[in-house]
Amino acid sequence: MKFTKSFILSLIVLSFATLATGQEKETTTIQGHTNVNPFKQLKEELPTPNMFRTASGAPGPNYYQQQADYKMDIVLDDANQKIFGKETITYTNKSPDVLSYLWVQLDQNVREPNSLTDRVKSGADITYAPEKFANRFMDVGFKGGFNIDYVKNTNNSDLKYTINNTMMRVALPTPLKHGESFSFKIKWWYNINNYVKLGGRSGYEHFESGNNLYVIAQFYPRMAVYNDVEGWQNTQFIGRGEFALPFGNFEVKITTPKDHILDGTGKLLNRKEMLTKAQYKRYQQALQSFDKPVVIVTQEEAEKAEKGFSKKTKTWSFKAENVRDFAFASSRKFIEDAQAVKIGNHTVLAMSLYPKEGNPLWGEYSTKVVAHTIAFYSKQLFDYPYHKAISVHAARQGMEYPMICWNYGRPKADGTIPERTKNGMIAVVTHEVGHNFFPMIVNSDERQWGWMDEGLNTFTELLAEQDFIKDFPSRGFPKDIVKYMKGDQSHIAPIMSMHENVFNSGKNAYSKPAAGLYMLREFILGHELFDYSFAEYSKRWKFKHPTPADFFRTMEDASGTDLDWFWRGWFYSTEVVDLGIKDIKKYYVTNEPTARVKKMAKAYGVKVSDFGPMLFLVAEDSDDFKPAMKKVKDPSKEFKILKDYLATNLSKEELANVKSLKYIYEIAVEKIGNMPMDILLEIEYKDGSKANKHFPAKIWRYGNNIKKVLATSKEIKAIHLDPKQLTADVNLENNNWPKVRVESRFDTFKKKKVKH
Repeated sequence: MKFTKSFILSLIVLSFATLATGQEKETTTIQGHTNVNPFKQLKEELPTPNMFRTASGAPGPNYYQQQADYKMDIVLDDANQKIFGKETITYTNKSPDVLSYLWVQLDQNVREPNSLTDRVKSGADITYAPEKFANRFMDVGFKGGFNIDYVKNTNNSDLKYTINNTMMRVALPTPLKHGESFSFKIKWWYNINNYVKLGGRSGYEHFESGNNLYVIAQFYPRMAVYNDVEGWQNTQFIGRGEFALPFGNFEVKITTPKDHILDGTGKLLNRKEMLTKAQYKRYQQALQSFDKPVVIVTQEEAEKAEKGFSKKTKTWSFKAENVRDFAFASSRKFIEDAQAVKIGNHTVLAMSLYPKEGNPLWGEYSTKVVAHTIAFYSKQLFDYPYHKAISVHAARQGMEYPMICWNYGRPKADGTIPERTKNGMIAVVTHEVGHNFFPMIVNSDERQWGWMDEGLNTFTELLAEQDFIKDFPSRGFPKDIVKYMKGDQSHIAPIMSMHENVFNSGKNAYSKPAAGLYMLREFILGHELFDYSFAEYSKRWKFKHPTPADFFRTMEDASGTDLDWFWRGWFYSTEVVDLGIKDIKKYYVTNEPTARVKKMAKAYGVKVSDFGPMLFLVAEDSDDFKPAMKKVKDPSKEFKILKDYLATNLSKEELANVKSLKYIYEIAVEKIGNMPMDILLEIEYKDGSKANKHFPAKIWRYGNNIKKVLATSKEIKAIHLDPKQLTADVNLENNNWPKVRVESRFDTFKKKKVKH
């Protein structure tokens, strides 16, 4: 075979390309293997697209979801801390399947004696309140769980039902076909738990004055989800994994003592009758106050109400449309304030309910944070669709429901507010109000995939907090997840794990997903592509039931970017990011062929001179350097052939824009961790200036070592890899050239240690 000059030249050029990329040929023993490339597509992990859920991540033409409508009459027995309820559920089967039974969730059964929660619990708590100790180990005190008086058809005939821990199966008299509805009635009651002493995400707090502050949720038997992914949701509630619920309409009447102030999910239809004339007038003023909160129920009025315990009652009437749940808060201790917020073409009322123990912190911040949160989330995602958003102050609580949430943060007894308390309160209000979007509207299955609401919400919360207060101590930054990811692998699970089955829910479902989304926004996709795609997912799936695949596919579909490598590494595994600067070489340009080039030309039987003028790179520390540069009297002349080329082929305008070139560097970077990641470099020059270089993660598709060649007019002083700690790199010791020792927390401790 005859080799042409152009072919030999291409080989020489290829040798320099190999120098630049670092993809040098290695001799290995041939062994077969499956595809282990980190950029392998997620074909095996993701479900096959179908007519219900498309390959683009959007709902398909046959997508459906069930509907559950409720009519309830509730009595809050403040004297005995009980709730009594009667409800009629109308369930509509919009699936193509025929249903022979219905599943109802009985979440209060998590607190019944010998509950599944107790039976699967391993080990002992460190401390116990006396009430909790006696209740758990001595079988005395609080008796929780639903007491079902009956389950009946609307014609009052009994329906057969079977209770399985926190789930109840209701037998249907006849199978329920597509498009048909079935109505049935349940009467029930339960003892309300003192959540401060016994735990729980709802219940009451008791005050020395004899008053109780109620935050009531999971208080009624409610329908489980039936969908195209799993059929009936069948994961028991044991405490951590939250909820999977269908959308529906609610008509709820709640009877309380006459001196209580109450609010909850939905429109309060008889607010005028429930408030005094003065209070209702202030409420109307709040509807027009867009710059600051208006106090509707004053602290003076609340303190007066605390001193009396009315034997009379009143009934609050609510109506809520297209919500997945209902919750309410009630107490005679409540102060109430509100502020109007313009969202799109309608007005939303940001509201707060809190006892005097919450002031002055709550009067100063709560409603303002609610207003900011719904405005910011609306700008990032979609307009908040409901007419109100309420923040309720409850000790040791942080929990969310449609239009209402419980939040902690209480000043000291003397009214002073530690900075940590203030920041914690702002963060929890932002987070719980933000949950109106994830999962109250974008209605993911929290029991299965805790990260789909907690992680997405924590990320959006981070952005909202930074917009509210610059440099706010938000969680969710990549650098804050490093310690967790470096920990004991036996106690770390992939994000794509069921919420109940992870050791550290806070890191797994909140911080790590948020950090991943932060990286996607900051440098993998950039703000514009990410924000559009994230909003597209939210809009596609608002008032619907998305799965992880719907999220992953939509983000790729809307951004036009293959992100399978990122989902696999960050969500499906516990692999870590560890990139390091391996070596830096300075190159000189010469037209004197190096020994390596001469050897290659000889091997193919040609002369390098046959190819005309050529430039060669020679490393300062290579064996070729001295021989190649020996004949160089004036290094600037080595560029003459390049200057001749430019002068011949470029216009005057193009020549004016040609940058000067004095230095060429080869930067060798290695991937030590198994998680691919973008390379973020900060170049520091000797004249004090800096420049940033960004190379996408796809650069690692061929292996764990790459080399990038940079040409510059200025001499480099130092190079820093990920200087802002945006990539969750678990080892910063190898991120700098020249090498810089990174001070550890242990070093800081040693410096502060006092000799005795």
